[in-house]
Amino acid sequence: MNSKLNWINPVLEKEFRLRMRTVRSPLSILAYLLAIGLIALGFAYINMSHLQAGVLSTERSSELFYFLSGTQLVLIAFMTPGLTAGVVSGEREKQTLNMLLTTQQSSGTIILSKLFASLSFMLLTVVATMPLYSIVFLYGGVSPKQVLAVFVFYVFVMVLFGAVGIFFSTMLKKTVISVIAAYGFVLFVFGFTALAGLFFSNIGRAGTNEEILGYFLSFNPMAVLVSLMVPDFSKQVFKGHTYLQMWHIFIVSYTVISIVLIWLSVRYLRPIMKRKS
Repeated sequence: MNSKLNWINPVLEKEFRLRMRTVRSPLSILAYLLAIGLIALGFAYINMSHLQAGVLSTERSSELFYFLSGTQLVLIAFMTPGLTAGVVSGEREKQTLNMLLTTQQSSGTIILSKLFASLSFMLLTVVATMPLYSIVFLYGGVSPKQVLAVFVFYVFVMVLFGAVGIFFSTMLKKTVISVIAAYGFVLFVFGFTALAGLFFSNIGRAGTNEEILGYFLSFNPMAVLVSLMVPDFSKQVFKGHTYLQMWHIFIVSYTVISIVLIWLSVRYLRPIMKRKS
């Protein structure tokens, strides 16, 4: 092994080589950038056409930032499970998992290496979109602190959905089934939390309606992203809790879930031998 890669274990090195040396990887990044770029330029053009001066105002620039950030979160939620939900089941289908398990690499090393390799590609794709945010800084209305908070939130969401994909890929034998299960979790997180919050807030007491909705929305990535970009949103739903923010609940709860899912993936990667009584 090259001395420059001594700090990289063989599994991680293999994943990097297979993922980054194919033509599909740069084409995927190019397609992602084209999609985000066209959406951002289209939004800016539509809003500029309604203005007499033909330039974006500070208010419109903020709206562009919100729209661009929300669109990117949806794309991350769409791409991350697809990158991770087949990393273990794919090895099983190719009948190479047993060979991988006979190496000196531990189960934790294998799971974390595959997770990190998948997320590194997704992280590279998201970082490549940072120049698009220069449009927002050009017209003002958004602070660098907000942009940094949004990108850190993206990384956390990647880890969460990556852990979900790895878990289903380890527990389920077929890649197709694990991908469907991973996307089902994403749909549950985005859709059910919002619908359940609206349902329980409508049947709750008048004074606690917004607070109940806030607790449910604290598990919704899109709602938490909005609260990071518009801090007053959390204050409106948590009127009785001055210091409580939606991202506090989101980070704590999903950190525990991610750790548990990764631990279960490590635990059940290797077949468990039943003890004879």
